Amino acid sequence: MARKQYAPDCGLHAALTVIGGKWKPAILCELHLRPARFGELKRRVLGISEKVLFEQLRELEADGVVGRAVFDVVPPKVEYSLTPTGAALSHAVHALVEWGRNHASLATAERG
Repeated sequence: MARKQYAPDCGLHAALTVIGGKWKPAILCELHLRPARFGELKRRVLGISEKVLFEQLRELEADGVVGRAVFDVVPPKVEYSLTPTGAALSHAVHALVEWGRNHASLATAERG
């Protein structure tokens, strides 16, 4: 099946490129609650492998959505958090979350 082509100036396409995929929305939701270390994220994002979590965090960091702070302690401590850009994105994603909840409840009511 051919992939949908978007107009170059379609902001939705740009946003979905950053947050698209199976795991990025879950990671962003967790970081919206509070900053977290890698192991904590691994426990909170159920079902994600360490490899995939590492890759997704790197992509979100490259997109400027997630920041990575390294603390000079022994053992080393690394903490991930939303950047100001990520916080702004989180507010936009929250609207999608609300839409999804409303849509799911409407679809359930229509079927039942």
